Amino acid sequence: MSHSENQELDKITGKSPEAKSLDITQQNIEQLKQLFPDVFSENKIDFEALKAVLGEEVDDSEERYNFTWNGKTKARQIAQTPSTGTLRPCIEESVNWDSTENLFIEGDNLEVLKLLQKSYHKQVKMIYIDPPYNTGKDFVYKDNFHDNIQNYLEQTEQVDSEGNKLSTNSDTSGRYHSHWLNMIYPRLKLARNLLTDDGVILISIDDNEYSNLKSLCDEIYGEDNFIGSFIWQGGRKNDAKRLSVVHDYILVYVKNDQFLKELGVKWKDRKEGLDEVYKKADYLRKNYPDDYLLATKELNKWFKSLPSGNLAKEHSHYKNLDEKGLFYGDNISSPNYRENLTFDWKGYKSPKNGWRYNRAAMERLDQEGLLIYPESKENRIQYKRYLHHTELWTPSTLFYKDRRSASKSLNQLMGGDVFDFPKDVDVLNRLIRIFTSGSDLVLDFFAGSGSTAHAVIQNNYRHEENLRFIAVQIPQPIAKSEKKNEEAIALCSSLSKPSIISELTKERLRRCEKSYSDIPKFGFKVFKLDETNIRPWDADFDNLELVLQQATESIKAERSSEDVLYEIFLKYGYDLTTPVETETVNSKQVFVVGAGALIVCLDDEITGETVEGIAKLKEELDPETTQVVFKDAGFADSNVKTNAIQILKQAGIDDVKSI
Repeated sequence: MSHSENQELDKITGKSPEAKSLDITQQNIEQLKQLFPDVFSENKIDFEALKAVLGEEVDDSEERYNFTWNGKTKARQIAQTPSTGTLRPCIEESVNWDSTENLFIEGDNLEVLKLLQKSYHKQVKMIYIDPPYNTGKDFVYKDNFHDNIQNYLEQTEQVDSEGNKLSTNSDTSGRYHSHWLNMIYPRLKLARNLLTDDGVILISIDDNEYSNLKSLCDEIYGEDNFIGSFIWQGGRKNDAKRLSVVHDYILVYVKNDQFLKELGVKWKDRKEGLDEVYKKADYLRKNYPDDYLLATKELNKWFKSLPSGNLAKEHSHYKNLDEKGLFYGDNISSPNYRENLTFDWKGYKSPKNGWRYNRAAMERLDQEGLLIYPESKENRIQYKRYLHHTELWTPSTLFYKDRRSASKSLNQLMGGDVFDFPKDVDVLNRLIRIFTSGSDLVLDFFAGSGSTAHAVIQNNYRHEENLRFIAVQIPQPIAKSEKKNEEAIALCSSLSKPSIISELTKERLRRCEKSYSDIPKFGFKVFKLDETNIRPWDADFDNLELVLQQATESIKAERSSEDVLYEIFLKYGYDLTTPVETETVNSKQVFVVGAGALIVCLDDEITGETVEGIAKLKEELDPETTQVVFKDAGFADSNVKTNAIQILKQAGIDDVKSI
């Protein structure tokens, strides 16, 4: 085999960059090289030349506006350091593995975000996170710059009594805010890369870190991309020392506000429970086409029969039905006196403050049939306010929803009180309805009890959409209360780790599956963070014979073909829910991904007949392009390996690699 062929066939090895996630630093350098090739000298950046190109836009003065803290440089390095881990599939813990497009990933979200950089770059429409609040009691993640995967595995191996890689961040610490910022900074920076150009990120936070988080997001996402903050009033706290702080914030940033302006994007809040109301109205119109009074009477009977809590019941004030739709009679008097609004109108007495509209507007409403005239001239004229005119409105940033309702509904689903302070599914569903539609992808990398994923499922059920979710949760213990641990164990006694949040989260999503079983493509694929499947080169001179023996096998002995397949997905940039078919070619297992875009064979004793069979398979599938991956030690002999690339080239397959 020629040197060039050998290079082409051996790109994925334990020592190569393919054993790591996307190198963001190198990617940034390549982008800079495309913009300013003249600032590179011997493949290094000439910073003085770069400053000259940028001119007056460079501010290197000592006294300038700057948001910094102790550890920021290291936090930035952590964000740019590639991950050496992988995501291993757990089919037995998943629901509808073959058809679902949802993901539940168990692991440290920092490493998971790094691993998703290729496969989900610019793929996520909405990110919602509820990170640990910095209260002096909550936990923050302790990241390791040099080997975060090893750090993660040591801390989460069967979970110790202190609760894996989490620690308290005492408010007596001299670096109280710095610790929290060092945790959140790299995660938000990596998350930005995953957003679509019209994507949005929403972050729940309280007063402790609001100002710091705002400054941090201004830096990462850009001040121009800050849209505002939702203020969620969740109920009074009677144990407050001075002020009863009853609200949290949800910061809203977009990826590119200028892009949204050019597209003319306008967000609208949508009333819930409408589908059921509209279906009933259509049914009544068809059955009482000439008698809207009777249809209205039947409509009101139906509203009254709905159980408490039904979202359709919230629209029961739209109790009238005519040929144009559902409406209610709204007050038409002016809230404040204005002389020009006090006039006679068709013999009806003007309200005390006058009409709500001037004469010209009243004439227009009358011509459009939007005024309701009572039989008696002494009674008030009303305005027909139709439901289809008022179902959408510009979202308000201030809303009330009692936090306790979230716990009550979750306890009912789970059969016990196993989670502290879960987020309200209806609130999250409202946000999802504002910012997403169709088959958009929603990401929550502080998944907790799984409220965001639950909200996506609920939305798809109610509105017949096909939104997808990725939920990421570290396997941390549930709240350390005796009651909760007992209830969790009783609830999930069949689970291997019943007192671990991620186990209970998966159980919650399984119970959602039972409640919303008729949703197309429902379910979720479970993946778990682990070390790479590729065996690294370890020059252990004290045990050199064993090392040399293992060097012939690039894949770790305890890893399955499926483990390796999904690591290839991450390295090549394939969505983890891309369809996979399994074919048998010359008695060898062959994975066919994306209708032939990727073909993977990881078996041993591969012969020329197997390679020819793969070439024939590609011809039958006829994809636009095909990538083929083998196991390096899987060829029957060196001649087969030498001939494989030529056989596949003749079949039009130029991208061939071995691992």
